[in-house]
Amino acid sequence: MIRLSLLNLMRNRRRTILTVLDIGVSVFVLSVLMSLPGIADRVLRDRASSLRVISHSKAGPLYVLPESYGPRIASRPHIQAVSAFTLFLGIYHLPSDQFPNAAIDHEQLEAIWPDWGISSAAANEFKARRTACLVGPALMERFHWQIGQQIILRGTIYPVDLTFQIAGELGDRAPPPILLFRRDYLEEATAHRAQVNMYMAKVDDSRAIPGVIEDIDQMFANSGADTRTETELAFFANMIGNFRSLFAIAKAVALIVALTITLVTANAAAMSIRERRAEIAIMRALGFRAPTILASLLGEGAVLGLVGGALGIAAAYAVLRWMSVGSAALGPLGLALRVPPRVMFETLTIALLIGAGSAVVPALSAVRRNSVDAIRNLG
Repeated sequence: MIRLSLLNLMRNRRRTILTVLDIGVSVFVLSVLMSLPGIADRVLRDRASSLRVISHSKAGPLYVLPESYGPRIASRPHIQAVSAFTLFLGIYHLPSDQFPNAAIDHEQLEAIWPDWGISSAAANEFKARRTACLVGPALMERFHWQIGQQIILRGTIYPVDLTFQIAGELGDRAPPPILLFRRDYLEEATAHRAQVNMYMAKVDDSRAIPGVIEDIDQMFANSGADTRTETELAFFANMIGNFRSLFAIAKAVALIVALTITLVTANAAAMSIRERRAEIAIMRALGFRAPTILASLLGEGAVLGLVGGALGIAAAYAVLRWMSVGSAALGPLGLALRVPPRVMFETLTIALLIGAGSAVVPALSAVRRNSVDAIRNLG
């Protein structure tokens, strides 16, 4: 039956190719749209167990805070370490090569980010070399960088070009599109004009986090620069919150695409089977059982669905991988764009159901038709 199904598909190659492309396009759209919420979930999942809190200006993370806030935050109960965080947002080559990059206090690296998979060798090199930087895995892959390589970033916020030497790669728990370097290097290059955008603090116990947040914000309340302190999870959730409406629209569009392509494929299957009604009647007259013929017709649809689904998933994987060159507009999602294995399985299953399911009604109608009437109408 498999061989018969394949032979039947080759009888009208144009229709077969167009049907496969229809399913492939639908699966491509489905894979891309279904991957977006999963990317956000992955980013938040990696932040869920963090003991870090982030203090930034109440007006927003892009505003500045005084240098004096760092020691005052470090002196509060339950605070293990504090690092200032200064956004640099340098460009590698072209304006499209922009990605998150920032300066931190190198002395606190291992104390604040012990879960980011920073090796001891990389941490020691980062502390010993003023021009050292640590790079997220997605950036290493995108630009084909190597540890020890020198790179230059052209400043956007600060009008200086900085030369770095890659000391190591951050682990999978770090934001994939980030590059970190030392604040003392930035301060020297800008004649100490670099300002602090945020303070990142490590808390000793998760149960103390609500109290720490309240304590920090009360300490700077009614000052010249009020703070808003939140957990790392809440900080990233607020950033990704701007994409929630996009995700809702993506789900609705995915449903519409699936329904539309199902109707298109069902119409193609109905046309193909209608043209072969007399042939099906002859097969029944020769002794082929109805379940066997039905399985052959559904098999044709299943093959179309599997081939189209595989092409669509491959295209979605390639496009998202290409897009992961880092759209700055996607923020923390930029270089995390991938088609998760779960989405691959789900969309391939949907493609199989579309292919086989679209042939069910016309196939049942064909095998149930009276063989004598079908043969009589052969001429």
